[in-house]
Amino acid sequence: MRVLVVEDEAPLAEAVARGLRREGMAVDVALDGDTGHEKSSITRYDVVVLDRDLPGMPGDDLCAAIVGGGGTTRVLMLTASGTLEDKVDGLSRGADDYLAKPFDFPELVARVRALGRRSAPAVPPVLVAGDVALDPARRTVTRAASPVELTRKEFGVLEVLMGAGGAVVSSEELLERVWDENADPFTTTVRVTVMTLRKKLGEPGVIETVVGAGYRVPSAG
Repeated sequence: MRVLVVEDEAPLAEAVARGLRREGMAVDVALDGDTGHEKSSITRYDVVVLDRDLPGMPGDDLCAAIVGGGGTTRVLMLTASGTLEDKVDGLSRGADDYLAKPFDFPELVARVRALGRRSAPAVPPVLVAGDVALDPARRTVTRAASPVELTRKEFGVLEVLMGAGGAVVSSEELLERVWDENADPFTTTVRVTVMTLRKKLGEPGVIETVVGAGYRVPSAG
């Protein structure tokens, strides 16, 4: 899942980003509304965690721009005010969810995950391909009922491939969905991650290479 955190309090923004990364998400940070607008305009995010009170472009305007863009990005609006009137006002501006500061981080994670599921095409709660099963909520992978230990990036790559329903996913899309903006698009990061993922999943092979196009995991059907 790709997430953008737009928050002008740098320590809070970085703390949220670190926490979401530990949950296996690819996270970018913007410290003002103008930067948030620029990043959300060029990158397809699943969820934007958006502070309402921002320097530069106001949070309400950025929310309207994201929603008006016609994409599938979901917006979780943060605010220092948790009154019912503020919540109603924020949701009326197009936000998908609303969380008052201070907040409990587990609740933030749960809400981001819920919005992320809404931003993507509907998929089963547990992804299955042959004897491989991936549970996004529990962050577990099994093969023939035996657990497979994966790194966060390996898990993310497998989740994207299995969630594609047998369609080919390019290296560029994997880089965009699983890594953040600091990833070098010219490195062999995706290829190396797929190679180690294949080794951990074992034989027979689960991930197919489609020359010149990317990778795919054939659907169970």
